[in-house]
Amino acid sequence: MKRRNRGNPASENSSAGYPSKRRRRSQLGSRRWVYSSKDCSNCTDKVVVVSYNILGVENATKHLDLYSNVPRSLLEWDRRKGLILEEINDYNASILCFQEVDHFNDLDDLFQTNGFKGVYKARTGEAHDGCAVFWKDKLFNLLHQEDIEFRRFGLRNNVAQLCVLEVNHDKPESGTCNLSTVAPSTRKKRFVVGNIHVLFNPNRGDIKLGQVRLLLDKAYHLSQEWGNIPVIIAGDLNSIPQSAIYKFLSSSELEIQSKGRVFRSQIGDDARFISTSVSRQLLYRWTVEELRLATGAEGVTHLQHHLKLCSAYSGVPGNHRTRDDIGEPLATSYHSKFMGTVDYIWHSEELTPVRVLETLPIDILRRTRGLPSEKWGSDHLAVVCELAFS
Repeated sequence: MKRRNRGNPASENSSAGYPSKRRRRSQLGSRRWVYSSKDCSNCTDKVVVVSYNILGVENATKHLDLYSNVPRSLLEWDRRKGLILEEINDYNASILCFQEVDHFNDLDDLFQTNGFKGVYKARTGEAHDGCAVFWKDKLFNLLHQEDIEFRRFGLRNNVAQLCVLEVNHDKPESGTCNLSTVAPSTRKKRFVVGNIHVLFNPNRGDIKLGQVRLLLDKAYHLSQEWGNIPVIIAGDLNSIPQSAIYKFLSSSELEIQSKGRVFRSQIGDDARFISTSVSRQLLYRWTVEELRLATGAEGVTHLQHHLKLCSAYSGVPGNHRTRDDIGEPLATSYHSKFMGTVDYIWHSEELTPVRVLETLPIDILRRTRGLPSEKWGSDHLAVVCELAFS
């Protein structure tokens, strides 16, 4: 989630068989892979993508009220980073999009050992966390990378990343993700990966919308520049599935009424409810300046983006214990003041979700009384999917 509201239990993969020093075996089965009902047998190139808000060390220290039920020892970074690494190993992941990273060198050292390369972008302003993208070096070549500093557009100190990756068939790595080992075609598969951590402030829907709008616009133009290649957007959007932000992403357009719509994802001191029952839609008349920040132009009330995006989780059937009525997880974040979904992986139509890793059922999640825990290294749950080139 954001700097002040987070809640994300780490995750694990029921199909992985990675043994662990920290009783990972006891966790296997807590999260399981569920598969698409579509026939993906002809899809040869597949990538496993993880989006994970790993809980910044500084944020955890500054907001101890969010972790009132969490023993201080479970907040220690040296312990949590080990859990995060083990968790990622379980997923057999090939692309990692992390948010709230304020110890990038630690992560870089850990994941380099496992064959990953990464790039990092720190937030501007006083905060010390940022975003990081890692990829399996033997599976992909980085062709292009750029950062977005939203303050340059009057949109606060959040940042986003964009990477163009190319599938590398020359150095197949057995057992990592099912990349085809047949002779490469004359044109190697390429795609754009976007990683973002959207502003938390629930009262500034204009800023949130402006940040997402800008990322989508830049991702689209980058896709066009590299030959109309597929796009993956991952991150902590600090917006629930019932929000205008979600609607904008899923429908490619948004009509802003005379009163701007701000969706809160805050709740009071009682965290027994999920986002669908506690979020409140507030009507608030945006000023001319707020409308400009949201839309990027004067007098515009209709927004549209050119990417036809689908949510990976919404595209794979789930059950009522872990999913809402549109297929999104019921909760990807849990601490003493919030339980709900704010983390997503979106993909363009050229990619097909093969499977997703289910989050934890709400009743099981509540038993932790808050995250991080002995099993989970963050207060967010990683969202994980396997995507295939259609």
